[in-house]
Amino acid sequence: MAKAKAVFRCTGCGHQVPKWVGQCPSCREWGTISESAPAAAAVRAGTTSVVPSSPAVRITEVASNSATSVPTGIGEFDRVLGRGVVPGSVILLAGEPGVGKSTLLLETVKHWATQGKTALYVTGEESAGQVRLRAERTDAVNENIYLASETDLATVLGHVEAVSPTLLIVDSVQTMVASGTDGVTGGVTQIRAVTTALVSLAKTSGIAVILVGHVTKDGNVAGPRSLEHLVDVVLSFEGDRHSSLRMIRGIKNRFGPSDEVGCFEQRSDGIHEVSDPSGIFVHHHESDVPGSAALVAMDGRRAMVGQIQALLNDTKMTSPRRAVSGLDSARVAMMLAVAEKHAAVRGSDKEVYVSTVGGMKVTEPAADLAIFLALYSSQHDKVVPSTTVAIGEVGLAGEVRRVSSVARRVSEAKRLGFTHVIIPAGSTDEDLPRGVRISRVNNLLEASTAAVSRMGLVDAPF
Repeated sequence: MAKAKAVFRCTGCGHQVPKWVGQCPSCREWGTISESAPAAAAVRAGTTSVVPSSPAVRITEVASNSATSVPTGIGEFDRVLGRGVVPGSVILLAGEPGVGKSTLLLETVKHWATQGKTALYVTGEESAGQVRLRAERTDAVNENIYLASETDLATVLGHVEAVSPTLLIVDSVQTMVASGTDGVTGGVTQIRAVTTALVSLAKTSGIAVILVGHVTKDGNVAGPRSLEHLVDVVLSFEGDRHSSLRMIRGIKNRFGPSDEVGCFEQRSDGIHEVSDPSGIFVHHHESDVPGSAALVAMDGRRAMVGQIQALLNDTKMTSPRRAVSGLDSARVAMMLAVAEKHAAVRGSDKEVYVSTVGGMKVTEPAADLAIFLALYSSQHDKVVPSTTVAIGEVGLAGEVRRVSSVARRVSEAKRLGFTHVIIPAGSTDEDLPRGVRISRVNNLLEASTAAVSRMGLVDAPF
């Protein structure tokens, strides 16, 4: 019998080529072609049918409670998952090294064990003693938690049979090895074989499985793209090394919305959920100061109030300095040009510094109006009251355009004590909360007037 030829696949898009090449012909990425096991022979048209082990049933006969979510006990984690973990599901949690993935999952198994359920934590990167030390530091020691330091998949399956857990944590999938499968540890073939076996275990036994995955230098999930298709839920754990704030974003979720965001804070005694992250991104001064404006940004389905600060200083340099933190620098440059054209904000001969408060990152266009008000306030030394929040996108002609989820943004602003909200004209009145003053503006002239005037729209302040 002729020996099966090796195949080469792209780890990014899955494109197959007959031999190794440096650049993938499909996605044009470099260095993503790797050797994998030969593909199985295609099913021939004349293959006879096989009697199924269990007959197909009507959809009306399937119990609707067969996929009921079980809360983990961590509200922010359950929020992203869609009310909790579904038995028999496979969850992939990916993130950069040191961001807190293992700490979060250790916190998860602690809450899981306090409910009287058994959890098995398998680590291929640490010893059981190292995990125990971290568990003592975070107060995550419970007799219902089982630890195993293994990298062999067959041994892991043996631990599952011996312990019979309802939750299995595998940290990480790149360290597991499937015996009998070609390829190096962490390679495309090994990752696919390990994930396929664990998915089959979850579906047949009803055990919920959480896999820890690594990410590449550009932030994508490491391994073949098919890895994300095999699992039920894909979560991205993000965080800045210079900030204690951590966020979980849903990328894929078969049991709930895929655009939810959960907020956490990394502390010395573990990771803690932050149910109200807006307070982190707003700094309250003893008195109102120029150069500051509040906004409400949407991160997925979550509305978060933030603050933008701007500083314009006179300079004699031929090329004034521009520094932007937490915002899109190209968008800030565009707002400088629009503000100079339509609102008498002279920034061409000044050093310009624009930043968000608390390490918040905002990229959506709805922050345009707040950026402009911060620039205008610093230029003219006019205070935008701390009780005012601005929402809107700004066009090149100086017009204020409508944005999505206005009602949700206004409700979040009202909940945090803001009494005045500036929104684009034409925004619908449906579901807008009562008890807060609404100023509808068409352009930057009306926006600056409404912001610096406590009584509403009056003559232009410039």
